[in-house]
Amino acid sequence: MPDALPFLFGVHAHQPIGNFPAVVDDAVLRCYHPFLEVLERYPEFVFAFHSSGWLLAHIAEFHPATFELLRNMVARGQVELVGAGDTEPVLAAIPQIDRLEQLQSMSGRLQAYFGQRPVGAWLTERVWDPAVVPALVDAEIRYVVVDDYHFLCAGLESQELGGFYRTEENGQAIDVFPISEALRYRLPFSQVTDAIAFLQEQAARQPGSAAIYFDDIEKFGLWPETYDWVYERGWLAQFIEAVLAAEQIQPLHFQAYRQAQRPRGMIYLPTVSYSEMNEWTLSPNVARVYDQFLQQERDAGRLDTRKALIRGGIWKGFLHRYPESNWMHKRMLQLSARFHALPKRLQSDTLRADLHAAQANDAYWHGLFGGIYLPHLRRAIHHHLTRLEAGLDQLRKRPPLYWEDVDLDGREECFYHDAETQIILHLPYASIQEWNHYPSAHDFGDTLARRDEAYYDKIRQGESAEAAEHEGGIASAHDRISFKTAIHSEDLVFDELPCQSFIDTVDGKAIGYQAVTGTAKNPHFRGQLGSGQIDKAFALQRGKLSVRYAGTRAGDEVAPELRTRMYLAMPSCDGPAGCLSVDDRVVGGFAAELSGTAQRFCLDDAVLGGRVEIHFSTPVQWQAWPQRTVSQSEAGFEKIMQAWVLEWIWEWAGESFAESVTVQVIRS
Repeated sequence: MPDALPFLFGVHAHQPIGNFPAVVDDAVLRCYHPFLEVLERYPEFVFAFHSSGWLLAHIAEFHPATFELLRNMVARGQVELVGAGDTEPVLAAIPQIDRLEQLQSMSGRLQAYFGQRPVGAWLTERVWDPAVVPALVDAEIRYVVVDDYHFLCAGLESQELGGFYRTEENGQAIDVFPISEALRYRLPFSQVTDAIAFLQEQAARQPGSAAIYFDDIEKFGLWPETYDWVYERGWLAQFIEAVLAAEQIQPLHFQAYRQAQRPRGMIYLPTVSYSEMNEWTLSPNVARVYDQFLQQERDAGRLDTRKALIRGGIWKGFLHRYPESNWMHKRMLQLSARFHALPKRLQSDTLRADLHAAQANDAYWHGLFGGIYLPHLRRAIHHHLTRLEAGLDQLRKRPPLYWEDVDLDGREECFYHDAETQIILHLPYASIQEWNHYPSAHDFGDTLARRDEAYYDKIRQGESAEAAEHEGGIASAHDRISFKTAIHSEDLVFDELPCQSFIDTVDGKAIGYQAVTGTAKNPHFRGQLGSGQIDKAFALQRGKLSVRYAGTRAGDEVAPELRTRMYLAMPSCDGPAGCLSVDDRVVGGFAAELSGTAQRFCLDDAVLGGRVEIHFSTPVQWQAWPQRTVSQSEAGFEKIMQAWVLEWIWEWAGESFAESVTVQVIRS
């Protein structure tokens, strides 16, 4: 079929590191296996396949039938394997040396599993930055796939797409394919006849072009309504049969097309991702203006011609939007530098695996998908960072106390640790930013503040949860409004202070501290309170943390009420594995809202495999509640518990004040 339209079809399979095993297994059963099972019946329908490395490893171990199905399809030449960073990092967000190692690790995995090294690569979330080109080329990647939107942003017109272009960075060249957005929105959501008609129209309208599709395989079974649509109602088989029956359409591998064609020219793509991602990176108020502007252009019928001129933000904007993401990212960079500073003989595969796992993209951002709002995904990042740091300390010990500006906010953080526990203290509140327990490889400080999101407007407006029909097909997750849990206006409150432990407030105002320098071997801070002062000192002894307060004030001043909060990211969250005891009496789970007067607290957590014990020097008035955030995902809006919060009150009755609290993690 010399005049047929080349149809380059590819799918990308991914599950976040840290996702629940049952969720991953369900994805295999409802999406990955049935997809491959259908395509296996049509050997002449060739396609490209990419899977993140850890997901492939999971399938190989726990779903051998699915793995063998894929391996047989690779062996007979039906599947072209496509590489990427092994743990699905955003390559633009990790150091150059890690980009190269991630790409090489994935290529080596595919070679070991299937005997095929990839020539092409999938860019995570299609985040393009020209800085990634040298690593791609050095890893023997010869082409990548990105959105056609990238090319439109570079100044091309739609009729100039439908083929690949060549770009370079520092003289290193690579080919780039534009994925058709129109196809992404049609497959698999439109009727088969409409999808085939679209391809046939392209063949007639743009002779010599190619139809290029590469998108999430999860749209074929995991997105809402798609399993019934794609498999039970037969959309996928019908689509493949229609493609094969159409004389104007010829399925082709990306590499085969590339070898048979020349690039359409040189191109320099701007730093950009797909258009929805560019919107998600914007701060809420700017995102609202952006959305209004898009709607204005859509209503005027100008959006298609002007969309590339309305770009939004870039992926790294998430590091600005979410300080928690920036902190994880900068800690990853810090530990990457420590790892690569080791002699090669000490850079073990175990340490490298933890570093690569901590670079997985999912917990660093948020849009339609849960991302940073999902505690188990952030927990996985912190788990691997904590393990990596403990492993590095075994090889090259750090001082027990030192200062370093990790998050690049212009203030140094205080790192204080012993063999079991580390706290990282943040000014101006002398609060715990990160709270690592090395034996558990867990960060108890890993929580998320409640902040505004542009999509909260949909909740406030009470939009219907019903999904509308989509031109005779089904609605994409981008077009759906639904609710996984009941959400009310009172749930949409925001935190004025960081959700960090040991921020002290009087009359609702946080006390600012300065570090007391000297010969002390433990962190010591001093703050002003009226005409008096208050000292706060932290001490670690065999993993037990002690926080001691001491203050003086004039006797004629009104006695202040000192309120302090502790945020503990308990692995079980609000699940049944958590149990809270107060003064040796069981009072409920971590999701209960409680208050009283007490001196001892114990949080038993079966997921942690241990408990957290909290002991006050004197009984305190207290209240506890779950920190919950509201977020959206492809399945709808939901409330998620982020941490267990304990707030207590110390009465400062006399001229002097002295109180303390100790916290210890005990493994079962």
